[in-house]
Amino acid sequence: MDREKLIAKLKEIVAPYTHDKEALAKINQTTDFINDLKINSANLVDVILDVEEEFDIEIDNLEMAKMLNVNETVTIIESKLKALDRE
Repeated sequence: MDREKLIAKLKEIVAPYTHDKEALAKINQTTDFINDLKINSANLVDVILDVEEEFDIEIDNLEMAKMLNVNETVTIIESKLKALDRE
């Protein structure tokens, strides 16, 4: 899956938790979940759980701590999907 499709899918995942719908419409690689989309930390955990379910991947605590913006989240998803392809 290419990066743009991953961002589009991520946009769908974060939409229910986003308090700034205008920022959601402009989501890009530099979008920060907490500062730009106004997703609180409890809902950020829900986003990560939804990402795990959507892509059938497992995200560990170290990776979870890095998933504060779109770029880092997409990078982690890409690496997990590549690892699955190798198995």
